[in-house]
Formats: sequence, C-alpha cells, structure tokens
Amino acid sequence: MSPDPAETRFAEIVFPEQANHYGTLFGGTALNLMSKAAAIAAARRAGASVVMARSDRVDFHLPVLVGQLVELIARVERVGRSSMTVKVEVVAETLGKADRKLAMRGSFEMVAVDEHGRPQPIAAQTAA
Repeated sequence: MSPDPAETRFAEIVFPEQANHYGTLFGGTALNLMSKAAAIAAARRAGASVVMARSDRVDFHLPVLVGQLVELIARVERVGRSSMTVKVEVVAETLGKADRKLAMRGSFEMVAVDEHGRPQPIAAQTAA
C-alpha cells in the first residue's frame, strides 16, 4: 500500500529531555518535529529531495506536557513549479484518555531540489 503522497502522519511521546523548565515541550523541539513532518510530506509529493525556504506563522495553541503523545499531520496544500506549501498540525493526546486537542499549527514553504541543490520542477501528480 502506497502512502498518500500529499499527507504525512507520525507520532511521538514527549520525553523529559524534550521539555523546557515548565515541563512542557520546548518550542524549538516542536519546530524541529514540524519541519521534519513538512519535509517528509513535501519529499513524498515531489519525488525528490526538498529544502525549507520559509516557515510562516507557527501558532502555539496549547502546551504539550511531558508524557503526552503528539501526532503530527502534514499536508501539501499548494504545489507550484518547484515549491510547495505544507500545513502542519500538532495534536496533543494524553494516552488512555479521549482528549485530543490541537496544540500547534504552522505553514512551511518547501522547494524540490536536484543533486546540486538547485530548484527543480515538481512533476504533476497522476491519478491513482
């Protein structure tokens, strides 16, 4: 079964070494996870390596506590000649409870690149 080339999902549990002095997910770690999700979604869609050109408006809605699960959902929202806009949502969940809540949301501009790091065209997506 092939993954949806426009969406990537993965989950992680927040460990103490990923937290700030408040016991919540450190913002830099959250941005790292979000950019990783955006890169995977974009690379799958482009069928090529990608680099980040810009992160745009990342909103932190709720703190994520140590021990909570975070699910990252990255969707390719726009495809241009060589660039893509990827929206990433981070949903926090306490395991064993039905309390999934949107914790963060952001937008990332990713560019498909060739083996020399130069922008390359993204192939049109074919219907399955």
